[in-house]
Amino acid sequence: MDLRIFTEPQQGATYDTLLTVAKATEELGFDAFFRSDHYLRMGSTDGLPGPTDAWITLAGLARETKRIRLGTLMTAGTFRLPGVLAIQVAQIDQMSGGRVELGLGAGWFEEEHKAYGIPFPKEKFARLEEQLAIVTGLWATEVGKTFSYEGTYYQLTDSPALPKPAQTKVPVLIGGHGASRTPRLAGQYADEFNMPFASIEDSERQFGRVRKAVEEAGRKADDLVYSNALVVCVGKDDAEVQRRADIIGRDVDELKANGLAGSPAEVVDKIARYQAIGSQRLYLQILDLDDLDHLELISTQVQSQLS
Repeated sequence: MDLRIFTEPQQGATYDTLLTVAKATEELGFDAFFRSDHYLRMGSTDGLPGPTDAWITLAGLARETKRIRLGTLMTAGTFRLPGVLAIQVAQIDQMSGGRVELGLGAGWFEEEHKAYGIPFPKEKFARLEEQLAIVTGLWATEVGKTFSYEGTYYQLTDSPALPKPAQTKVPVLIGGHGASRTPRLAGQYADEFNMPFASIEDSERQFGRVRKAVEEAGRKADDLVYSNALVVCVGKDDAEVQRRADIIGRDVDELKANGLAGSPAEVVDKIARYQAIGSQRLYLQILDLDDLDHLELISTQVQSQLS
């Protein structure tokens, strides 16, 4: 079971804070550092000092880390043109020595689009399908050949399809709860399917749908990695769990029901239940980015038991 650190910088974080967390992620033996792709805070937090761009952040981290994988859960398809996104991700993959992964979603948070003047189209999912075809098509085009695409929303003519990523294949992550279209897209384009903030029962049901869709697309179901994203709140004792829950404004019982919370033993047991239904990787949503002791506890008392 891989453990990856997943951050939500729109809630309030500087690049320096993210760099500190990413370096701790690497030093403590976690597999990857991922971040959300949002420009507006959610909930009651003030979001200060303001948003950071996901791919600019990852470009910086690509040069300041050595081992960990770097990526997004999920890049908002509404934020970027697919041709430009393909260039950005390929360049950062080169900058990192081949450690980048692209999580790509349709985009959903209308308020942040209004706040920063970003168009919020009605046909988001259909656009996402074209974006996936274009990004993967550009990367797959042989050097010296061109790529063209005639879609409803995007048209490319004789693109040189450059630059190329350092990796032969940049892993593409697709995720979500949708019962039909999401599994179909995952079956066609994904290297990993991520189920965000879902129960064991709902995850098992969705993994089954995706596995079926992968096989219908002519691939082997086990060719994909199946993963979950879950909030995490671990403490050496009840008092420490309560303190960490209070800081992020969450109820302990709710965190235990909907995430990974409690003592290290409780969290290891919950992880084992996700593993039993086919989850191979967990993205641990860290909401207090100043609490590096939390990361160390997870590394020494949770991750160590999993390996």
